[in-house]
Amino acid sequence: MERLSKGPPILALVASLLGLTFGGYSTSDYAQHLDRQLHDIHCSFIPGAALVSDAENACRVAMYSPYSALLRERWWGGVPVSVFALGVYGFFAAFALALLIGGSKVSRRAWQFFGVAGLSPLVVSVVMAFISAVKLHAFCKTCMGLYFASALLAGASIWGMLAARRFFLMQSYVATAPTPLADSVAPAAAPDPPAMPFGHPALFAVWLAAMGASTVLPAVVYVSALPDYRPKLATCGKLPEPSDKIPLALATLHPKRDALLFADPLCPTCKALHERLAAEDVIENLKLSLVLMPLDNACNWMLDRPMHPGACLLSRAVLCAEPRSREALEWMYANQEELTGLGKAGDSLLRARIRTQFGNTIDACLDAKQTQVRLNNQLQFAVANQVPVSTPQLYLGDMRVCDEDTDLGLRYTLGQLAPEVLR
Repeated sequence: MERLSKGPPILALVASLLGLTFGGYSTSDYAQHLDRQLHDIHCSFIPGAALVSDAENACRVAMYSPYSALLRERWWGGVPVSVFALGVYGFFAAFALALLIGGSKVSRRAWQFFGVAGLSPLVVSVVMAFISAVKLHAFCKTCMGLYFASALLAGASIWGMLAARRFFLMQSYVATAPTPLADSVAPAAAPDPPAMPFGHPALFAVWLAAMGASTVLPAVVYVSALPDYRPKLATCGKLPEPSDKIPLALATLHPKRDALLFADPLCPTCKALHERLAAEDVIENLKLSLVLMPLDNACNWMLDRPMHPGACLLSRAVLCAEPRSREALEWMYANQEELTGLGKAGDSLLRARIRTQFGNTIDACLDAKQTQVRLNNQLQFAVANQVPVSTPQLYLGDMRVCDEDTDLGLRYTLGQLAPEVLR
């Protein structure tokens, strides 16, 4: 008689081990950042590949996004979704091993459960891939490793369920088929494998509960190990000389709490913070003001060389765009790569691009003495308040939000210091 194939559980075991590997990398990267510092992260299709340090890779974009963790408002950084992947792939690794060892002794119910439950990681992967494509516009390589593992597991589970069904039906047919009379004694044949049991329907509930417990357990362990971050949130200083005259007001829909940003239009981390505030549905609830701090020695006397050539010209354009300064700043963030290249090529090309966007009349404002004085006053405001020459910096009222709390811990920090902006 045909024997039950070992291919499906072997493939499922391989898929689960891949899921555990990529989920482990994602979780360890996330957990490393719980010390509130910046670390290199894994971002490769190849397990064990070298860590990457660049700030703009897709894996870091995914990690800092609001979709990488749950319950961010309750715990600093929240609970990374990769923790749940560790639990579910651990369960399927154990289940696949049991199917491999048990073979035809395993009940048909177990194979049916495997065929249905094995699709669940793929469903989650499809949702996360959609978010990556539509919201993040980037695909994290370790995330794609998890997508691949879920697809392998889904294929193995369907294959296993169909193979077990075929095997069960074949056994049933052989058991009920009439035995032909033989004229002579037939030679001894190898014994048939034991019949596959059908299994009790209640086992579905038992296995489902086990899968749920396995999925949640790593998250419980993770949360129980988190330190208390509350004492650290208000330790990064205050503005000694706050003012409502120098900063530039940015329009928002439902201002509930004063907030001040020090930013540079060509600063990638400024862009990232601005996008995080928008993605967390927070920015419209801030009474937001801006102090422009271009890291460009064309106007910033605190620098001896330009870090972002062209940032002075763009900063003056933001001032000239008032009262639509927020719209102008967000246009610069959206086109930051292009504008950075033009800034390095020289003011004439950058000025032409600004003119194309805002109209020919902006030239007079860009070169006006008043505009230059306003920008200089903003830099003087930074000096008077002993603000470090770095961007971005976020203040709630006159209290500085620590740099470490503006990425993974942003929602938790706002929930502690300004809960009204999350409502």
